Amino acid sequence: FDEDQSRIRSGHAPENMTLMRKIALNLLAKESSVKVGKKAKRLKAGWDNDYLLKVLAA
Repeated sequence: FDEDQSRIRSGHAPENMTLMRKIALNLLAKESSVKVGKKAKRLKAGWDNDYLLKVLAA
């Protein structure tokens, strides 16, 4: 997720973004229709709206 380049540093935003990243990674790990790594699943979800919906529904 390129956290080092993130500009989110004040208030509750860092904690909130950490939680959202963990949720996203857990959803990607849970989705099993494609046998590739989490990074490839992230890219596929970014390119393919149908796959993104499948990940979110998992």
